[in-house]
Amino acid sequence: MSDLLNRRLALLDQETTRPLLAQGLRGIERETLRVDQQGHLSQRPHPAALGATLTHPQITTDYAEALLEFITPAVPDIAQALEQLDRIHRFAYTELGDEMLWSQSMPCPLPDEKDIAIAWYGTSHIGMIKHVYRRGLALRYGKSMQCIAGIHYNFSVAEDLWKVLHQAEQTPGDAMYVQSESYIAMIRNFRRYSWLLMYLFGASPALATTFLRDRPHQLDVLSADTLYLPYATSLRMSDLGYQNNAQDGLVPPYNSLLDYMRSLSLAVRKPYPPYEKLGTKINGEWVQINTNVLQIENEFYATIRPKRVIRSGERPIEALCSRGVQYVEVRCMDVNPFDPLGINLETSRFLDAFLMYCALEDSPLTNPEEGEENGQNFALTVKEGRRPGLMLQRHGQQVSLQTWGLELLDKIAPVAALLDRQRGDTVHHDALQAQRARLLDAEKTPSAQVMQAIQAEGGSFPRFALKQSQLLAAQFRARPPGAEELRSFHDMAQQSIAEQRHMETSQTGSFDEFITDYRSRTSSQLCCEN
Repeated sequence: MSDLLNRRLALLDQETTRPLLAQGLRGIERETLRVDQQGHLSQRPHPAALGATLTHPQITTDYAEALLEFITPAVPDIAQALEQLDRIHRFAYTELGDEMLWSQSMPCPLPDEKDIAIAWYGTSHIGMIKHVYRRGLALRYGKSMQCIAGIHYNFSVAEDLWKVLHQAEQTPGDAMYVQSESYIAMIRNFRRYSWLLMYLFGASPALATTFLRDRPHQLDVLSADTLYLPYATSLRMSDLGYQNNAQDGLVPPYNSLLDYMRSLSLAVRKPYPPYEKLGTKINGEWVQINTNVLQIENEFYATIRPKRVIRSGERPIEALCSRGVQYVEVRCMDVNPFDPLGINLETSRFLDAFLMYCALEDSPLTNPEEGEENGQNFALTVKEGRRPGLMLQRHGQQVSLQTWGLELLDKIAPVAALLDRQRGDTVHHDALQAQRARLLDAEKTPSAQVMQAIQAEGGSFPRFALKQSQLLAAQFRARPPGAEELRSFHDMAQQSIAEQRHMETSQTGSFDEFITDYRSRTSSQLCCEN
């Protein structure tokens, strides 16, 4: 443990400062496919009774029309977010009819690409640009990629906590600058250590053969309908998932928020010849927002992002430029098929301790060489994380995954202890102990448990996934929401539909004019470059 971490823990372990540990916010975004009773991708539009995907604050879709996304409010205790996520699931099942939610990160056996519907958000200009963006993703990556599901974990530290550290350490700069750079430092540490999350929580070691569409691969054949790697933890986070060579080297080492913003600002303006060949329109229909490396900033694939809640009509990068980093979004977590919500409270408590450690620990500036090392450690863990004796690289020296992982848990332990003292219990300590057991025995990891369950179903990933999805569907249907809760969700759905209808009827001008104006804003010099 570094001297800086020791000093910060001592500073925060006081009666006046300890309450700040409970004032950060947590939120979860859970993605899940709608499928029929046979485990086939739903061909139906988004259920109207769930509300309008453009304007509903808690129920929307991600890339494919059948890929639901459930969003919890940001709350101080992750247990509250999980309770709300449970309520959303239970409500959704009252309106899904004979459909159910797919329990895995990797999709069900998929139909032909032409039969995978892209998410639709209505005819308003804002709704259409969201749809066109997804058309562009389909062109660039294929529609199968738009059916992958994950868990996004949103995490913030209390602003007053950053101010306490700012004052104690006499860091140069105003409060907004110090907070933003502190989050960037946290991201540097996350990228150093996020391989550990993939070992502990990766849950996608296998996938349906149809997912790859006859693309070349290096996976092993487990059965006629299943491909896998014997020691994989998360094929979703491997190069089989959302990856794109056009984005290679896009963002330099995370040494400042300014560097990050400049890189994204450039990428949304930099033409990319293969995309230029596709064009922006086919037969008069918009098929992508532009032909640049990124259509918008959110297309940049990252395991973690610095974020700021945006205002109406504001671009993400503009929000960061004007008001700094507000929270981080962790994007590498697989859906755990054994957890009804895809993630449980124990996992969430560990994430809180892990992320707080990344925030408080010393975080030296990085360089491309370390970035390459971090990337290789991550890639090795998602494909071979359970291999006995697996070696990673730390500052150019080999170290076993198990040894390094246990050392990290020892360093996180004082942070977990402080979080527990603030709460008056041992939930973070207990979560750490559960992960220690996984490091000592790889068979206790979710990826190993998934493989055991697949083997029990004759080596068939689709068969296991269908069985698990049916089991979880029955559990949710056995706990329908009460009348008041149901009325609240129905009111929210109706309000979202009314909001979308108002947007569609009150807008002016053509969509061509709207998207042209949007692209001109993209190509203009943003504040971070002034």
